[in-house]
Amino acid sequence: MKDLLTERDAWSMTNCTIARTLEIVGTRTALLIMREAFFGTRRFDDFAKRVGIGEPAASARLKELTAAGLLERVPYQEPGQRTRYAYQLTQKGRDFLPVLVALRQWGDTWATDEQGPPVVLRHKECGSAVHAVLRCDDGHDVQLGDSFVDAGPGLIRVGPDSP
Repeated sequence: MKDLLTERDAWSMTNCTIARTLEIVGTRTALLIMREAFFGTRRFDDFAKRVGIGEPAASARLKELTAAGLLERVPYQEPGQRTRYAYQLTQKGRDFLPVLVALRQWGDTWATDEQGPPVVLRHKECGSAVHAVLRCDDGHDVQLGDSFVDAGPGLIRVGPDSP
């Protein structure tokens, strides 16, 4: 079992998935819009108000998140009104939940004030707090130091030893 980090200078991160993810959701407003989408916000005005941003910024972020496939626009119409659009999470967007849970969990520990966290995510069945955890495919919880970096199918090797 060889840790790929020992060969760090022999590979490129030009296709890093963390960097690609940050290009999609790496702004404060994008993350807060995703938070609101998980809280059930659907309408443009509500996103702008709840995130505390102006309409141009809300419009830009919603367009970006929609183009990236995390949200989709769905038509709705109130009686006597024109058709408008609401936003809802796609499967790709729903799969982002563990990221937000991990960010909230870190913030609850390291970025909260003396009053504590403003909200707690709880399991509907038992009421226990929900946490993000690292777990291997065989079901073992994994702590820092209990894992190693291995080559993935998209690894780009550079330098004289590259194939």
